[in-house]
Amino acid sequence: MQSNLIVRGAKEHNLKDITVELPRDQFVVITGVSGSGKSTLAFDTIYAEGQRRYVESLSAYARQFLGLMEKPDVESITGLSPAISIDQKTTSHNPRSTVGTVTEIHDYLRLLYARVGTPYCPICGRKIEKQSPSEITDRLLAGFLDKRAILLAPVVRGRKGEYRKLFGDLRREGFARVRVDGTLYELEEAEKLKLEKFEKHDVDVVIDRVTLREADRSRVAESVELGLRRGEGLLRVLMPDGAEDGGAHEELYSEKFACPEHGSVLEELEPRSFSFNNPYGACPDCAGLGSKQEFSPELVIDERLSIAEGAILPWSKKGTGGGVYYWDKLKALSEHLDFDLKAPWRELSAKAQKAVLYGPGQPFEVVYRRGGKETMRFTTEFEGVIANLERRYADTESEFMREKLEELMELRPCPTCGATRYKPEILAVRVGGLNISQASAMSVLDADAYFRQLQDGALDHATIEPYLGGHLGGEAKAHAPRKYEYVLNDFGTAVSAPILKAIRTRLKFLVDVGLDYLSLDRTANTLSGGEAQRIRLATQVGSGLTGVLYVLDEPSIGLHPKDNHRLIGTLKHLRDLGNTLIVVEHDEDTMMEADYLVDMGPGAGVHGGEVVAVGTPEQVKQDKNSLTGRYLRGELKIEVPAERRRGSGKRLKVIGAREHNLQNVDIEIPLGTMTVVTGPSGSGKSTLIHDILHATLAKELNGAKTTPGKFDRIEGMEHLDKVIEIDQSPIGRTPRSNPATYTGVFTEIRDLFTRTPEARRRGYLAGRFSFNVKGGRCEHCKGDGVMKIEMNFLPDIYVPCEVCKGARYNRETLEVKYNGKTIADVLDMTVEDANTFFEAIPPIQRKMQLLLDVGLGYMRIGQPSTTLSGGEAQRIKLATELSKRATGKTIYILDEPTTGLHFEDVRKLMEVLQRLVDGGNTLVIIEHNLDVMKCGDHLIDLGPEGGVRGGTVVATGTPEEMAAHPTSYTGEYLRKVPGIVPAGAEPARELVGAAPARKGRAKKGAA
Repeated sequence: MQSNLIVRGAKEHNLKDITVELPRDQFVVITGVSGSGKSTLAFDTIYAEGQRRYVESLSAYARQFLGLMEKPDVESITGLSPAISIDQKTTSHNPRSTVGTVTEIHDYLRLLYARVGTPYCPICGRKIEKQSPSEITDRLLAGFLDKRAILLAPVVRGRKGEYRKLFGDLRREGFARVRVDGTLYELEEAEKLKLEKFEKHDVDVVIDRVTLREADRSRVAESVELGLRRGEGLLRVLMPDGAEDGGAHEELYSEKFACPEHGSVLEELEPRSFSFNNPYGACPDCAGLGSKQEFSPELVIDERLSIAEGAILPWSKKGTGGGVYYWDKLKALSEHLDFDLKAPWRELSAKAQKAVLYGPGQPFEVVYRRGGKETMRFTTEFEGVIANLERRYADTESEFMREKLEELMELRPCPTCGATRYKPEILAVRVGGLNISQASAMSVLDADAYFRQLQDGALDHATIEPYLGGHLGGEAKAHAPRKYEYVLNDFGTAVSAPILKAIRTRLKFLVDVGLDYLSLDRTANTLSGGEAQRIRLATQVGSGLTGVLYVLDEPSIGLHPKDNHRLIGTLKHLRDLGNTLIVVEHDEDTMMEADYLVDMGPGAGVHGGEVVAVGTPEQVKQDKNSLTGRYLRGELKIEVPAERRRGSGKRLKVIGAREHNLQNVDIEIPLGTMTVVTGPSGSGKSTLIHDILHATLAKELNGAKTTPGKFDRIEGMEHLDKVIEIDQSPIGRTPRSNPATYTGVFTEIRDLFTRTPEARRRGYLAGRFSFNVKGGRCEHCKGDGVMKIEMNFLPDIYVPCEVCKGARYNRETLEVKYNGKTIADVLDMTVEDANTFFEAIPPIQRKMQLLLDVGLGYMRIGQPSTTLSGGEAQRIKLATELSKRATGKTIYILDEPTTGLHFEDVRKLMEVLQRLVDGGNTLVIIEHNLDVMKCGDHLIDLGPEGGVRGGTVVATGTPEEMAAHPTSYTGEYLRKVPGIVPAGAEPARELVGAAPARKGRAKKGAA
């Protein structure tokens, strides 16, 4: 077998006909500056070709469902294995997807509960035992004496098919009637039924029709036995007049599971019963989602206004059917309850607010007066704003109306199941004293300990007590067991052994990749890119494949330096199984632990696309041409600032933050500084900064409709005028958006072209130079520059438009030139070229200079935004912010801005961020990168661990004070950073103390 993977003549994107040889079955890291072609080589060339070759081997029929990948622009790749990509873009957005389902742990949990679970009655908590036929007979005669009853044996439950043969067999067996999907038929009629083959059906055969009398006990007992035998242990009894109100009533009895007090409530336990994606186990109200879209009073009402001024937003807007009708009703209600329609909503009594929102609950009298005299008196009802909106939402057929009403809704926990997703009878099944929802709500680390003790038979009440609170349902609640069982019997121990082994193996892999703080019921769409990637990594390790090529994209994102060694250990384990790993990474630890290092460069974009250095990490470190090598040797480094900013003296305080795992946290952010929030993964950084601080500031300062997490109050907001979050999301989702349109420079460029003599002579306006509207664009490709050709079961291909040859504009528009260049030529320029070209035009040149400053000189100003990396998109946003006039009252929030950035890119980024702070603005950065931490003015370290063991403030202060802290993990790693001198040993003990003491020491440490 070939020992190396050889790529020859790769020319995809900006790669310059490169040839590179990578060792197989080794841990290979590809690094280089942002935009140098790392991802192009790893994902768009090696992975794309590996995937394409695998798909090519399938039949044409199978290929049409897979969406084929294009062949990358490469001469040849030899020694290629089947490829699996683990990147950050493939997070599931499905609300049904959880950590448990993604890692398959939930599938094993379902099997465990179905096979060894102990069912209890959800009404009384009594353990459900098997029932004999004579017990069932006794219960029927005791509870439904003299009632007419039809005894049915379920023969098909929720299965697809037509069942003609079954009906014929039943007739030959001597049965006369059958119930199909709830309707009774003679068997001759049933055989003529045309059941939908691909829909699920229920078929019950009628065993006997009898009046339940003591004199007929032997007949009833015989029929019960026959029914249980034919229904494989299940018997349905339908009583047409058995209900208390004289209506139909149905009982389900089981030889296996039934509560002697409350009748049978549980069918045979199957793994599907414990799935919230299956109607057998899911809460019928929310269909297993755990939440429902409901109208939110906060979004429906503007508290600052009075009802007369339009506080009830959906009734005050035009086109939503408000007006006189609602006003008359509200006026009548205000007279009835004696409240003022002109008073601000927040000043109304709770009773009045409730009556307006949900209705007064009973009819009330309305009196019409004219000129002081009563003219009319009648009784009316008022349904309430929320009920009115719910009714309109249910009744409307207009898609526009539905969308408008959905703007007033938000996800709320399902009231029926209490966000557990399950039916109460499923929540009443327990293993080791816990139901499946309680077991899923534990963190990975706690779950591992619980299943270990279950396996060893060491569980007791004290161990499970912390997890017993909640997870029993909402309005439909499961009663707690009367008597808990903690230890499995001999049968249970034998059956559960392989299941528990599989569960614990997968939990261990999650611990190894630093995700021990996640709970199994955490929805996948709330995970960060790094977390989702590491979960997929853990799943791959669990699958135990060998001979596979894994391509990973920065798996260390979001990991605190203390968790890095665990991730590297997992990667090495994957390699030791006999796999090849190609990892795109900038983390120094990962680079130094790799078997082989490839450094791309030397610059970015047009200046990159070449292999600068290859070899072992030590060889690359010593390479004179390698920029990465110079950083690894310590020749180049990001300097520690000479002094720390004190800030403006004003502070932003968050008090009593309690969302998720935060434990009543108070923090202070000095305004006018760069504050870095750090701490281990899962310690509560994103919850504190995104869900509480950013959501509240966006709501109060920007008027956004956000729902902040739980906290007491935020002080100091009066010192700010707006909040801006700068993340790595794309600047646009279509190829029509590009850096020129996002930064606003395209408007200036179009105005410039309208002022040229040729454009003025022809009367062209700015719209003529837009490729988004008719007039100047090429109409053949609608201004896209390329044509999409659909190829059925081959991939769609994009070819340059044959009319405009990719220029996007028509011939007439391209005849207008500025300094010899057409508008298409300008869009094709790099930022460097444009900076020189527009030297004499200050508004354009200033924006180009800013893009240069953030290190994007190589980028074409008309490059489609869909082809930009996350780091590039973020720096374009930063450049746009820098171009605005600073008010000194803006707070910027950045979440891990160094994602995808090389040491050199981080240096440029830090220069830009320092410029933003120098303008008097405040920066709050969530970051694990030590180079960012050491440049911060103020650090807030959350922890000490992740999940339930986190959520507290470990330390605050300057990097020097943090380095002196005895228990902070962040401090431990900062002490190893060159240039950081821990603050004097003596003051370190009182680090979290009063602010004046901190200021004094900050100066000393920074000196």
